[in-house]
Amino acid sequence: MARERFVEVYSQGVTNVRKVIVDTQTGVNYLLASSNMTSGCGVAVLVDADGKPLVTPMNEEDEVVLGQLLNHE
Repeated sequence: MARERFVEVYSQGVTNVRKVIVDTQTGVNYLLASSNMTSGCGVAVLVDADGKPLVTPMNEEDEVVLGQLLNHE
C-alpha cells in the first residue's frame, strides 16, 4: 500500500479546529486552523524558536515513527 502524502497527527476542537499535518515525504509539520471548517481555513508551516521549519524524521526504516503517523486516525 502506498503511503499517504499528508497525515494528521494532532487535532483539537470541534468548532474552532486546530490540526497538525505532517508531509510524509519531507517531514515538514503544518498547522491547519479554522473557526468554521465549512467557510475556509488557514495553513502555516510550524517553526521552531530559530524560525526553522519543524520536521518529523521520515526514515523508512523507523517503523515506530511511521507507524504512529500512518496508523493515527
